[in-house]
Amino acid sequence: MNVLAIDQGTSATKALVVGDSSEVLGGAEVPVRTRTVGADGVEADPEELFASVLRAGTQALAASGAQADAVALANQGETVLAWDRRTGRPLTPAIVWQDRRAAGVCARLERVPGRAAELSAITGLPLDPYFAAPKMTWLRENLTADGVVTTTDTWLLHRLGAGYVTDAATASRTMLLDLDTTAWSERACAAFGIDPGTLPAVADCAVIAGETSAFTTSPLPVAGIAVDQQAALLAEGCLAAGDAKCTYGTGAFLLVTTGASAVRPASGLSASVAWRLGGAATYCLDGQVYTAGSAVRWLTGTGVLGAPDELDAAGGGVPDAGGVIFVPALAGLGAPHWAPGARGALTGLQLSTRRGHIVRAVAEGIAASVALLAGAAAADLGAPLTSLRVDGGLTRSRLLLQAQADLLQMPVLVCRSPHATALGAAALARLGTGDAATAGEAVRGAEAEAIVDPSISADEASERMLAFRSALRMILQDRAS
Repeated sequence: MNVLAIDQGTSATKALVVGDSSEVLGGAEVPVRTRTVGADGVEADPEELFASVLRAGTQALAASGAQADAVALANQGETVLAWDRRTGRPLTPAIVWQDRRAAGVCARLERVPGRAAELSAITGLPLDPYFAAPKMTWLRENLTADGVVTTTDTWLLHRLGAGYVTDAATASRTMLLDLDTTAWSERACAAFGIDPGTLPAVADCAVIAGETSAFTTSPLPVAGIAVDQQAALLAEGCLAAGDAKCTYGTGAFLLVTTGASAVRPASGLSASVAWRLGGAATYCLDGQVYTAGSAVRWLTGTGVLGAPDELDAAGGGVPDAGGVIFVPALAGLGAPHWAPGARGALTGLQLSTRRGHIVRAVAEGIAASVALLAGAAAADLGAPLTSLRVDGGLTRSRLLLQAQADLLQMPVLVCRSPHATALGAAALARLGTGDAATAGEAVRGAEAEAIVDPSISADEASERMLAFRSALRMILQDRAS
């Protein structure tokens, strides 16, 4: 069967028509814009997001010259909006996952003795404005009390005609879901002032959630729904406990499958539903670097790079970073530090510093941040990771991949396609329609296209990580002072 798989992301909506063997029959990508609001706000136009879904899906079908048998949708995860259920009209901008304006909501809850620990125990997530529930509360208190407030997937599905629903993986990113039962938690909802009766139904990730005629004259089943990073985890074949992947897009997102039991993290990561199939959940640990691709775009915005694809040419012109260290906290720090007020740092500059040193330091700073997440995951699992599968637009950079393998001191396996999220959503649609019976059968073509091995010694990797941690401590201390 052919699946029209749509990945509605932060900076673009991508659509692929995926064939029986996970071959891409056609694709399209439509840029979407975010806008900053003050120092901490990041918003998007919901109608632009929906229009990009329609445009990307229609263009992908035209490019493929094929018919689709089902539709799948992957979403941003923690981005929220208020909207009118009767008309589907958005009542607010979409508050993007990078938005930090809900920090005050989190601070208020932290002042209640035991509240933060209780919420983390229920949901598996630390109390942080990154997640959807604080944003939902902030939106209610500052923008509107009308309509319903949901993550963007529910609104997009409703506009496509597929009902009022979210999937268990996306719901687990709200901080409103009981991680063990995968149902809305009344205690968590009460803490954030959210009426659970207004929230969408929580469905499996592989289920026919409804039908849509948005792309074809005949209705197609919407049969695969998931948050973007978990869809990529599935596409890369990370089905067994300990399997790990990192997606390098606007941010960098490391996920590690933990199996049928939710591991409550003790090292600063969060725990989520990876996917729920037939009512049974598979879980994962995850951590995020908020600025990865956005850090490269920052380099272009400041004039250090002329274009993002110059990263390797500029950084590869020097043998090392020349003592320059970059901490990619341009939008605060996520796991394992959870410091939304942190700011980025570029240290070690001297008269001999050249453009290539700065560019290389940015690549190494992203890789070092991911290496910290991998170490935290290993601590929670009680065993080191043995390899890391990677996908996303930044995996085109050999400079970044080599830095990642060097600092991890383990092989980095590059996904055959940079579109793992869409491929994972397509796999879920195969399961949802009955075209595949198991996750292993649904995931096709997950073999690595290339393997990047470490090129430096473990001692040198330790030295580089020590220097990075020192710079990281500096910005954390500045925030605390």
